[in-house]
Amino acid sequence: MGTPRYLWAMSCVEPGGPFLADCPGRMTIELIADKWTAVVLSGLSGGPVRHGELVDLIGGISRKVLTQTLRRLQAHGLVHRHAYAEVPPRVEYELTPLGASLIDPIHVLTEWARENGDAVLEALDADSGAVARHG
Repeated sequence: MGTPRYLWAMSCVEPGGPFLADCPGRMTIELIADKWTAVVLSGLSGGPVRHGELVDLIGGISRKVLTQTLRRLQAHGLVHRHAYAEVPPRVEYELTPLGASLIDPIHVLTEWARENGDAVLEALDADSGAVARHG
């Protein structure tokens, strides 16, 4: 039968709890830390978009990977897929209210990346040089 949900959730509030293996906090971080999740959510932030339009809007993502990402986001309640009964079939994707609630945090991370991206690259270059000299 498993652990009752309230007991499972309570274990997530212990020290280090939000990032325990099955806690919602860790599961959410793993979801949004995926390479394409934030980009896809951001691409949907302007309103409903068709699959092909989203591929063009994002750039660099294959149709297969976009489909997998959209399915995962839909399963987690962040994206809604609407299939219209038309010929030819038309499908649009849009953010759910839960998905839309991630747009502000994504924008904050994007702004942080703009402000600190050069410093991160400089640190990476410096570390790569140190590894090459001492490796």
